[in-house]
Amino acid sequence: MENSPEVPKVEFRFPSVGNPGLEVLELADLYRRQLQYKHDPSKPHRVKFHCLIYITQGEGAHFIDFNEHQYQAGSFIFVNKNQIHAYDFVNRPQGKVMLVTEEFIDSIHANIRLPFFTPMHLVSSYLPVLILTPSLQESCEALMHEINKEQNNLNCNNLLVQLLFSTLLLKLTRERGTDHFKHLSESRAQKFAQFLLLIEQHYTVTREASVYADMMHITYKSLNQICKLASNQTAKQLIDAHLILQAKRKLIVDSYQVQQLAYQLGFDEVTNFVKYFKRHTLLTPSQFKECFKR
Repeated sequence: MENSPEVPKVEFRFPSVGNPGLEVLELADLYRRQLQYKHDPSKPHRVKFHCLIYITQGEGAHFIDFNEHQYQAGSFIFVNKNQIHAYDFVNRPQGKVMLVTEEFIDSIHANIRLPFFTPMHLVSSYLPVLILTPSLQESCEALMHEINKEQNNLNCNNLLVQLLFSTLLLKLTRERGTDHFKHLSESRAQKFAQFLLLIEQHYTVTREASVYADMMHITYKSLNQICKLASNQTAKQLIDAHLILQAKRKLIVDSYQVQQLAYQLGFDEVTNFVKYFKRHTLLTPSQFKECFKR
């Protein structure tokens, strides 16, 4: 969009040491280097990779997609690719942040299932903060230490890094539980993940659940059953949740005008978009811009 200031889009930068797409940073270094970055990490920015933030000291709130999520020492914060977030430079917690590319996830997905990177933030019950037990804290800290040590090795073994990271995620998955998929067979869980990814790709083209069912070569009824079992929401509710989230992002951080945004999201009339937005948020787009500016 021309003449529209956009929220910074932060790409993954490979360090000089051999790196398969995973980097571990100290939060203290992030605070210290604030002025060296092209974007301000304390302001909302869109990440083009996954972030796992581990808090060792401090408490506060982390901003993710227009919500403040409380954390404390021993918390893991999960930020998925393309989400908008901002680091807490007010409370300045201590800990580590792991930056993970999609390519790195793909390189190990063939052998190990890593469900954390399904876009579950569309599910209303999803929470991005996990508080670890003391024993799991010790285990995860040891794994992150080994990942960091291996990556600083001049003869870094990428396969070992992948195995260490996979072990870390599997431990976190077990702690977090499988509430979102406990009622689904593996094939249905894969279908649900596929549906969420299709929403991200096609939300400006269609809001009809039946169209997504056709893309997946299943019936509308089957798609709805999978969605209700996985999320307690219908397929249409998940589609609407993603479109509203994208609208909020573009209104606030990309500074879109309401008329421009309505047409970009596939609405024939601006009034239809305004009614749709208000029905789901109880605010007009203009009212939302005033309430949620940071």
